[in-house]
Amino acid sequence: MTWYPKLDQPRLAVLPPVAPIDVAEVPDLADRVRGMLLGVAIGDALGNRTESMLPHEREAQHGRITGYLPSRYANGQPAGTPSDDTQLTFRALEQLLHDGALNADELAFRIANDRIFGIGKATLQFCQALRTGAPWYEATQYSAGNGALMRISPMLLPHLRAGGTALWTDTALATAVTHNEPLAIAVNVAWVALLWRLLNGDVPETGAEWLETYTEVLRLMDDGQQYDTRVTTGPLQQWRGQLSELLDSEVRAAVHKRTPVREAGQRWFSGAFLLETVPCVLHIVAQHGHEPREALLAAVNDTRDNDTIASIVGGAMGAAHGTAWIPAEWREQLLGRMNGDDDGKVFALIDAAVERFVSA
Repeated sequence: MTWYPKLDQPRLAVLPPVAPIDVAEVPDLADRVRGMLLGVAIGDALGNRTESMLPHEREAQHGRITGYLPSRYANGQPAGTPSDDTQLTFRALEQLLHDGALNADELAFRIANDRIFGIGKATLQFCQALRTGAPWYEATQYSAGNGALMRISPMLLPHLRAGGTALWTDTALATAVTHNEPLAIAVNVAWVALLWRLLNGDVPETGAEWLETYTEVLRLMDDGQQYDTRVTTGPLQQWRGQLSELLDSEVRAAVHKRTPVREAGQRWFSGAFLLETVPCVLHIVAQHGHEPREALLAAVNDTRDNDTIASIVGGAMGAAHGTAWIPAEWREQLLGRMNGDDDGKVFALIDAAVERFVSA
């Protein structure tokens, strides 16, 4: 089979096969899967009304956000409505439920087949190219944005009971459908490795352990990948190197010093570029990995690309802690939409995923 991802396939071969997750040993696996998927939708919904605002501007306008803001898509009432993070995650889940495994052609079709709210630049360009009739591997974009990271969590589900090495190749392929760029693939492989550990009930105990769990895989994947930060002021203005090096230096120091999330985000920025998104996510989960509500609120209030960062953090917190931590109002006011008027669709897909991939 032709290998389309821009990350060399031999790099994935250094990763060991994952062992199947035994429900007898992880009896709350279904709840963790629910938490992971709900966390994505809730984080997105908490953040997407104020996406791209600078944290101090958001605070001046809204105060500290602790719940859903009023939405014109819900008759002006506080409600959780979706943007691209939820839509693309659950379109990926729909494809896995339909086919039982990753089908890159079908995933590409489902991503591009309907309107996407708040679509990112790379995904928009991919959709436009795919709609001209190009195959996905020609329509895909060479982008180190976070548009594939936001939707990668469902990729674990078909592998829960079988384990093996296909998880890594499927993650690379699923990423490459829209973001066929080495760092985008490396970041997602490392994130899936962390989520697998969390679903397995092996939650890091310390901030340093959260960071190292992710970075030990990323170092294998991003070796030799050199990137420039987009920071225009401060000590990182002319920084160039590997993302894993940035995590080892900047984020490790921020975790050790317990630097506030907003202050750290000002240092390396908190936008959609992976050299900004990933440090923010790792800094938040390292500081608040055992305080899931606080982790999500830090992502929502103290970063710029807050809906995507919150959806990624929310998925990790759900995988680590299940659903019990989620406030009742966050659940009850989440409309569960994938599109404009399909209330409850997200909840139905989560139920179907648990039945198909965990309970069966």
